Amino acid sequence: MTRQVFCQYEQREAEGLDFVPWPGELGKRVYAGVGKPAWSAWLAHQTMLINENRLSPLDPKHRAFLETEMEKFLFGGGAEKPAGYVPASPEG
Repeated sequence: MTRQVFCQYEQREAEGLDFVPWPGELGKRVYAGVGKPAWSAWLAHQTMLINENRLSPLDPKHRAFLETEMEKFLFGGGAEKPAGYVPASPEG
């Protein structure tokens, strides 16, 4: 049986994550109140942030930035795209 949570991002019941995805209190908050579809949306957004801003997950300042953006994205009504970001065209 899957664990259900009220997803703060989607504002509806959703399948919960299988594990705490981030260390600390924010990770516990994500586990308790974010569904799998919302987490997938965050991972796609995080990938875009890493690529567009040339971030390194090993850099503590970059990790702190990503943590702040994660909280805004999942709990604060959305995060902004990097300045000058242009989505890839469907044609490739």
